[in-house]
Amino acid sequence: MTEFIQNLEDGWTIYLWLAAGGTIIISAMFWIKWGLQNEQFDEDIKYLVFDQGDKDKMSGEEFDKSATVMNKQMEDRVRVLKSQAEEKRKATEKKLGK
Repeated sequence: MTEFIQNLEDGWTIYLWLAAGGTIIISAMFWIKWGLQNEQFDEDIKYLVFDQGDKDKMSGEEFDKSATVMNKQMEDRVRVLKSQAEEKRKATEKKLGK
């Protein structure tokens, strides 16, 4: 292998760097797309760390926003759990041949 690499013409490393760079760019685009589809870039996520005990530390407007974001997050959680349970039920039925 070493002899093969040493016998290559000058300038072959640029192609290796181009391939590595292309792979990195494509994988970054894939993960950004995944993040967008899975609500990973939601700036309201900062409000999820607060609870009722933090009401005195926040303005009324911020607390209302926090409560709204928390309720939406809980609704999304219930929706996802229901869809996962439904998929699991369908997979079990398919496995059992119903």
